[in-house]
Amino acid sequence: MSATTNPAPAITVEATVEAGDWGEEAAWRPLVERVAAAVAARPELIVPEGAELSLLLTDDAHVRVLNRTWRDQDKPTNVLSFPAADEDDEPGPLLGDVAVARETTAREAADEGKRFDDHFAHLLVHGLLHLFGFDHETDAEAEEMEALETEILAGLGIADPYGEAID
Repeated sequence: MSATTNPAPAITVEATVEAGDWGEEAAWRPLVERVAAAVAARPELIVPEGAELSLLLTDDAHVRVLNRTWRDQDKPTNVLSFPAADEDDEPGPLLGDVAVARETTAREAADEGKRFDDHFAHLLVHGLLHLFGFDHETDAEAEEMEALETEILAGLGIADPYGEAID
């Protein structure tokens, strides 16, 4: 008789391409699904049954508006996360929203000598971890979050995003 294991709960990703040169869904959807599955598989995360994430793929202009509106920072950024749960609560089935800016992501990847897909995956992992309550406001929080990001990405075959760029 073989032992059975319960598969990790899935995270359904509802994605919208609003702006930016994201290409066809078939080009980015498999990576998004792999990242969501890798995050959901982490034993330290409590992934609720029926977990769902809203992903917005957009451009710097829209992320700048979101950043100004919600964070009082009038500039684009690479990724923004909007958890649905309050800070002290466990996430519910609706995890929240993640928005990624195409131009900033591409520019950072080029500047850091990384493949676009690897950097995009890192930003998705980062954004998802925020939805599960991780943050980087203190050095200890940043170290914990970065270590978890690095482990998740390693499981996806992606190099340490905090390591040295490879030319």
